[in-house]
Amino acid sequence: MGFCPGCGSPEPLVESAASRTVAGPVPEAVPVSRLHEDPVERLETGIGELDRVLGGGIVPGSVVLVGGEPGVGKSTLLLQLSGAMAAAGRRVLVVTAEESAAQVGMRAARLGVDRDEVLLLAEDDVERALASAEAAKPDLVVIDSIQAVASPDVSSAPGSVSQVRETAARLVRFAKGRGIAVVIIGHVTKDGGLAGPKLLEHLVDVVMYLEGDADRGFRALRSLKNRFGATHVVALFDMRSDGLVEVEDPSAAFLSDWQSTVPGTVVFPAVEGRRSVLVEIQALVAPTRVSPPRRSVRGVEAARVHQLLAVIDRHARLPTFDHEVFVNVVGGWRLVEPACDLPVLLAVASSLLDVPLGSTAAWGEVGLAGEVRPVPFAARRREEATRLGVERIVAPGDGRTLRVGDVLALAGLTG
Repeated sequence: MGFCPGCGSPEPLVESAASRTVAGPVPEAVPVSRLHEDPVERLETGIGELDRVLGGGIVPGSVVLVGGEPGVGKSTLLLQLSGAMAAAGRRVLVVTAEESAAQVGMRAARLGVDRDEVLLLAEDDVERALASAEAAKPDLVVIDSIQAVASPDVSSAPGSVSQVRETAARLVRFAKGRGIAVVIIGHVTKDGGLAGPKLLEHLVDVVMYLEGDADRGFRALRSLKNRFGATHVVALFDMRSDGLVEVEDPSAAFLSDWQSTVPGTVVFPAVEGRRSVLVEIQALVAPTRVSPPRRSVRGVEAARVHQLLAVIDRHARLPTFDHEVFVNVVGGWRLVEPACDLPVLLAVASSLLDVPLGSTAAWGEVGLAGEVRPVPFAARRREEATRLGVERIVAPGDGRTLRVGDVLALAGLTG
């Protein structure tokens, strides 16, 4: 306009930044040398395997996120957790936003959870749920689930990115401010990752993932993040009609039906945290006229299996370009460490040549140049295999690298 319509001045507008003062006293930074680590008080859950994954129990004021596929048993596990803590004299508030109170009551009756210390609230408003927690003053709050509760301050629908971010931040503030532990159930996407923004995993203190084989009933609980203990610790449960039951000897459970005289099967001592677990790796290689041949992998990274097929073709002269290849880890166990390369390769070669490996355990990382490298925790793997009565071990020694052809010869598959 060229002038101010209020006063008629022709002077131009000038931006002026408002000065900001810090409200209250200025916080004081403390030297690290003056800090000391106090022993962390933990609330034991009463479930030994769960306490081991958590690092000894739940820390008051912490936030734990439990994810998993639909129907894997997340709500069942946390309801059993609530009952076990109530049996120890702790008060637990279970907030269900996906089911009615009657539905949860039926599950509680089936699991034998019938104590007055377990309080149930069917509510999807996070503010009302936290107000109820303020009044009840529980030792633990269970939210089922983060995608079903919502904050009235956010206009989007429950489960949206903004709602998950706001409700998770509100729950974290409540836990830290009141010193009450909060356990949150989270959904997963079709790719298997936790649904919602990645900020959700950054906000919480512990991230656990419940997975398993629906056919056999085994459930593995893994810790992916833990600010109060070790990560990648695994607990094994067996899903039964009366809930999840701890499996004290996972190796014996996984190898209960192992048939070592069948081609294409080998034992792999997997190391999860401080525990070594023997799992059976199976492979089936069958000729086909279909091009390209099928590749089906379960429990191992598919890209790694394709790499091993190329290595065994190039360095052992065992081509599979005209064969279908199926690889499976029995029991629904998921392997992520490279030490499983050698047992997968041996199982594929055993099935391709139709030669049984017998009672054999193997471990080792296979490189693209055909070398088999040593992997950590060899002594722990050997001790577990010996305990279960495995007769032969095929693995590179400490500091010694083998070739694929040499390993196949050691396993009795080639001359």
